[in-house]
Amino acid sequence: MSTATAGGAAAPGRVAPAQDKNKKRKSITGTRLWVAGIFLLPALVLLGALVVYPIGYSVYRSLFDASGDGFVGLDNYREMFSDDATMTAIKNNIVWVIVAPSVATALGLIFAVLTERVRWGTAFKLVVFMPMAISMLAAGIIFRLVYEADPDRGVANAIWVSVHDTFKESPPFPGAHPRPDAGFTESSNGSFTTDATAKADTSVSLPLVAAKRDDVSGAQDAKAAKPEAGKVTGTVWFDFTKGDRGQHNVLDKGEKALADVKIEAVKDGKVVASTTSRADGTYTLPAKADGAELRLPAWNFGQPYNGVDWLGPSLVTPAIIGSYVWIWAGFAMVLIAAGLAGVPRELLEAARMDGANEWQVFRRVTVPLLAPVLSVVVVTLMINVLKIFDLVYIIAPQTSQDEANVLALQLYQSSFGTDVNQGLGSAIAVFLLVFVAPVMFFNIRRIRRERRR
Repeated sequence: MSTATAGGAAAPGRVAPAQDKNKKRKSITGTRLWVAGIFLLPALVLLGALVVYPIGYSVYRSLFDASGDGFVGLDNYREMFSDDATMTAIKNNIVWVIVAPSVATALGLIFAVLTERVRWGTAFKLVVFMPMAISMLAAGIIFRLVYEADPDRGVANAIWVSVHDTFKESPPFPGAHPRPDAGFTESSNGSFTTDATAKADTSVSLPLVAAKRDDVSGAQDAKAAKPEAGKVTGTVWFDFTKGDRGQHNVLDKGEKALADVKIEAVKDGKVVASTTSRADGTYTLPAKADGAELRLPAWNFGQPYNGVDWLGPSLVTPAIIGSYVWIWAGFAMVLIAAGLAGVPRELLEAARMDGANEWQVFRRVTVPLLAPVLSVVVVTLMINVLKIFDLVYIIAPQTSQDEANVLALQLYQSSFGTDVNQGLGSAIAVFLLVFVAPVMFFNIRRIRRERRR
């Protein structure tokens, strides 16, 4: 036994030196380190070329001037924080980070919970998720048209104007007015008042011109009003014939009636009676209108309500955030729905058995159980919105692009715009990286916590 041991056989409980050496060459997974290195090398080369080198060069370039020849130190960073456009971009990025992920996640949560209770939930999820299949470029073009100011072209204003007009009457003849020689005096507020006073038992004609063709194309032929005892009557009509062959301030055959025009009888600055013209243009005022001046309020000729300037300076950022939510709410809904499918139904039923209503079950049971999924969605969207560029660049018009500016857009404009300064652009890129870093750090910590579980 002693000879065998002296001849090199390993003693019990001891590893041979060759095996020790071989073991040191292996990783904890049992793979030789040089083999793992070979397989990782292409990925490391790509990571270095596409991530590490650009970050390092951006930091280096941010310390030089626009030409890249003169070292300026931190001057580009000082200029960045003293530039109004960059400060606006930083403020807008903060708004984006707070609002867009919160709204998209909240809508995704609501959709995921509600669609569990309906038969057509799968179809609804498909429709909500469908915008994710559209590129940001295409989505930007779509919403540029949606937010078009003209209600005849922009869907948003078409809906808004329809709702507005449902509750508030629109002016019947925008831009119309009497002729200068028709016997009217225009007041400062845009109303027109007759020079002569009206008399009972008589008819007062109110001729107008400059009405839009579309507003009078389907109107009836005007009818001459007949005098009525003790009342003031008259006709409101469009005093124009084809070729302008008729007489001015005289109701000619074929001239169109102006319906729904408001007429007021005014005495000593007070309205004593009012009425509206009928479909044939005629109107009737009571006896109180005797001796009064007739006034056509400015409302008759005001411009119709054309909706909201969605892409104006004050609303452009919320409007673009709305388009982003339209795209990404489906993403949030799908992830949350997947998490919701893993929630133990026994806990929900137990809460209901204990007397909790649906709102309490949702707030105290469902949401806490979905907290890990919700954090994933929120962090993912926060990282995404910090880099937002294409929607802002496409949707915001030139007149309000400064108000909608974000860091990624400012980086592009500084580096490749009219006043090219890639030193400043690199400084903005470094700042954007620092801005994203806390969210990335939080996401990495969350992933590590999940792995420990």
